[in-house]
Amino acid sequence: MSDQAGNSGQEPLPKIDTSVPHSARIWNYWLGGKDNYEVDRVAGDAFREIFPGIETGARAARYFLARAVRHLAAEEGIRQFLDIGTGLPNVDNTHQIAQGVAPESRIVYVDNDPLVLAHARALLTSTPEGVTNYVDADLREPGTIIREAGKTLDFDQPVALMLMGILGHIEDHDEARSIVRQLVDALPSGSYLVQYDSTDTSEDYVRAIEQYNDGGSIPYILRSPEQIARYFDGLELLEPGVTSCSRWRPDAAALDLPAEVHQYGGVALKS
Repeated sequence: MSDQAGNSGQEPLPKIDTSVPHSARIWNYWLGGKDNYEVDRVAGDAFREIFPGIETGARAARYFLARAVRHLAAEEGIRQFLDIGTGLPNVDNTHQIAQGVAPESRIVYVDNDPLVLAHARALLTSTPEGVTNYVDADLREPGTIIREAGKTLDFDQPVALMLMGILGHIEDHDEARSIVRQLVDALPSGSYLVQYDSTDTSEDYVRAIEQYNDGGSIPYILRSPEQIARYFDGLELLEPGVTSCSRWRPDAAALDLPAEVHQYGGVALKS
């Protein structure tokens, strides 16, 4: 983590609740990570019993993030990334990929989960040429996010806004679209939106999510691919558009993935 960390001097992080499963920790478990608790592993196993394809979908979504960031940094010249709903650090995080292409890249992560932020402080390092920072804020506070991120990012220059698997936690679709619009409106021309979420394209996935939502965790709402496409209204989608994450410009790492997973996303330009 850069010395310019946005939370320096703030109050200690709130206590981590280990009595209720949490989506970021369950996702970490599915990806083979160790930053989770027994309650998360039990919930993750129960989910997988109903929908065995969840780990494949999790990997496909992670590879999509990597390919999108690499494309924007290497091919589109993007040097600023605003990653909202960071989740727990894993391999190939946004800053590692972006700064691997362009060491001067500046990355701001946003989350409000205490475990995520605790790990961000310890693990989200930066190249000497660039900056990796974080903001403790809720997705429902786009004004706060932009204001705090502006202490690290230059909003007169293009920014890649990343909303990876997070908008499903906004129960009302119109509210979720409004949040995306507010965030995109704050970005200059030449910026990009990178977004994916899980879809209602599998009956087993729908049943697994219903069970998960009944377990007391923050609910996650599956949406149709058409609803996900609405997040990109007014933007210029890059080929191949909004599609199964494994189909978005696949590379060698994605060759063992099925063409169809139940995570859909895309990348679009604000002209």
